[in-house]
Amino acid sequence: MFERLCWEALPIELRDAIESKAGEVTESEVIAEGLNCAVALMIRTKKHGQIFLKGVRENTSDVYALRQEEQVNSVLDGISAQLRHRFRLAGWFCLAFDFVDNGRHADMAPGSTDLDAIAFVLNRMQQLTFSNPLPYGRFPFMVPPLADRFEGFISPDEAHALKGSNLLHTDTNPHNVLMYGHRQNRACMVDWAMPAIGPAWVDPALTAVRLMESGHTSAEALRWLEGFTSWQYADPESVKLFVNATCRQWTARVGEKDAQYSNGNYEALLGYRHKSPVPRKRPGVS
Repeated sequence: MFERLCWEALPIELRDAIESKAGEVTESEVIAEGLNCAVALMIRTKKHGQIFLKGVRENTSDVYALRQEEQVNSVLDGISAQLRHRFRLAGWFCLAFDFVDNGRHADMAPGSTDLDAIAFVLNRMQQLTFSNPLPYGRFPFMVPPLADRFEGFISPDEAHALKGSNLLHTDTNPHNVLMYGHRQNRACMVDWAMPAIGPAWVDPALTAVRLMESGHTSAEALRWLEGFTSWQYADPESVKLFVNATCRQWTARVGEKDAQYSNGNYEALLGYRHKSPVPRKRPGVS
């Protein structure tokens, strides 16, 4: 479990800055779930009600992930919690988001009523694009291409197979999908700390692997995955490269024995027969 700081443990200068923007804090609660962020708080203010505050110390590598999350939030309206304030002072970098009221983590088990809502938000994500800003300073915070994730596990010649123009989440595990609304039947994709630019089919495919981890058979997960047009027409060679690179990377990280279960779920993605794109007619040819 990652050690989290309470509201009172933050520097008074930072707390004053937060209250000057969000309003006087009347209540706070540490959010235990999640990794990497030293600050994960629900704070209730007189001015704006509940807000989710997450933050990291400036002198850590975790700043990069939080900067990524800050950058992509502008295109996530209706998909993720909206960013309201940023604070960078007293040795801390913090972001304040709308709080997902009445939210709970998604259930991806067989028979779950959450699956349709998860598919709905993923279908909305199929349209996401993001224009990287021009580099600035010594450390430009660009959203990297997906192929960069597999450096050392694919060749430069193979990297082109993972090119695409879609903004990807890449970590669609149940803790990053919050179910909310009066009946908790709407899905919100949170924690965009690991975005990438690549083919649209990647996030649905990664979610299908999460379904297998939650108890679905590979056949059931693949049937669910058939609902995504991007997956139906995905290039089989690109899928194969993605699966093989993921398996090689995971094996290198945890060893062949410990990687066997996860790699088996990824390899199940290779069992799907993709559709061929409809060829375009040449002008003047009927």
